[in-house]
Amino acid sequence: MAMDRRTAAERSEEGTLKRTADIFTRCYNFTRAEEAKAAGLYPYFLPIADSEGTEVRIDGHDLVMLGSNNYLGLTHDPRVLEAAEKASRQYGSGCTGSRFLNGNLDLHEELEVELANLVGKEAALVFSTGFHVNLGVISSLIGRDDCVVIDKLDHASIVDGALLSHGAVYRFRHNDMADLEKALAKARGHGGGILVVVDGVFSMEGDLADLPAIVEIVGRSKARLMVDEAHSVGVMGATGAGTHEHFGVTDQVDLLMGTFSKSFASIGGFAAGDRVVIDYVKHHARSLIFSASLPPYAVATVRTCVEILREEPDRRERLWANARRLSEGLKTRGFNLGTTCTPIVPIIVGKMDHTFLFWKALFEGGVFTNPVIPPAVPADSCRIRTSLMATHTDEQIDRALDIIEKAGKKTGVIG
Repeated sequence: MAMDRRTAAERSEEGTLKRTADIFTRCYNFTRAEEAKAAGLYPYFLPIADSEGTEVRIDGHDLVMLGSNNYLGLTHDPRVLEAAEKASRQYGSGCTGSRFLNGNLDLHEELEVELANLVGKEAALVFSTGFHVNLGVISSLIGRDDCVVIDKLDHASIVDGALLSHGAVYRFRHNDMADLEKALAKARGHGGGILVVVDGVFSMEGDLADLPAIVEIVGRSKARLMVDEAHSVGVMGATGAGTHEHFGVTDQVDLLMGTFSKSFASIGGFAAGDRVVIDYVKHHARSLIFSASLPPYAVATVRTCVEILREEPDRRERLWANARRLSEGLKTRGFNLGTTCTPIVPIIVGKMDHTFLFWKALFEGGVFTNPVIPPAVPADSCRIRTSLMATHTDEQIDRALDIIEKAGKKTGVIG
């Protein structure tokens, strides 16, 4: 072994330098975004100047919007806008405090009853964002002696909630039931309670969790199951309640969460489950207790969207018809859509640089899409994520298909 011939003073000086390194150094060394901008290939934080839902304007450029989670197309519905305005005039623009203290409105509690009824659970609890739901629920229920078992493609909020809990975290390969069994065996060996958390609809793949198999495995393991219905509330199931309704396993799912930033045209989220569990979370979830509550206009927006979902089932039918039209059109043209079976329609490209070139060609052609790169997906599975709205017209979808085909041929994604 080589001897360290530095003096004690030299070693001490090096240690001091390491301890006093500027944490901003990594910021100055981060140049990828500026390089992409210089190459005209930066696809993020684009300022939308005008929108009517299915079409947007960016820098004077009109595009068909295929990058939104506005599944039911309600962000511009006159009834929704009227409800938001009415609530703002009655309650003001915000609550200026957490629900735990001065920010609890009768609107919040009325919405919670409506959401619990929608998803078939005893009680619900409204949070200020969907991210806050997963952070608060998981971290408040899981202690240091407990375990969280998650799908490797679960949303980042689930991952962060698991890490924040300080419990042991085990991951299993996406929708691989044999690997889930192995992860649960490890979790049982750890001791303590076990919570399995999966997305109902996976947001970058557009596929579904295998809930019938999962509920059976979790039940045998005497664990608890939480399903993230962010992309499935308003979309999946006979009434739009989510994947748990779609598969008929509502009673076998212990906890549900959903967001308002997709089908419900607003922002926020909720958890739903047994009343005693929701009450515990209500008094222990730090992301609820220490965050300002959802503003009145947002609550009113969601309540109106829930009502429209219930009264206008044809809106969901139109969403699914649009999803089929785009998916079938892309498959016919030779695009790889992976395993999607929902209104989330990814176009698998592969390498990051190739994905950015394809995105630029789409943008210049008149279609707004989302390029998805690591860490959201594996490095060799970069993709363009598209999604449909109930309010897209056949003409808009057909126009987008023509643009996508031309861009695909131009960049070598197809043909």
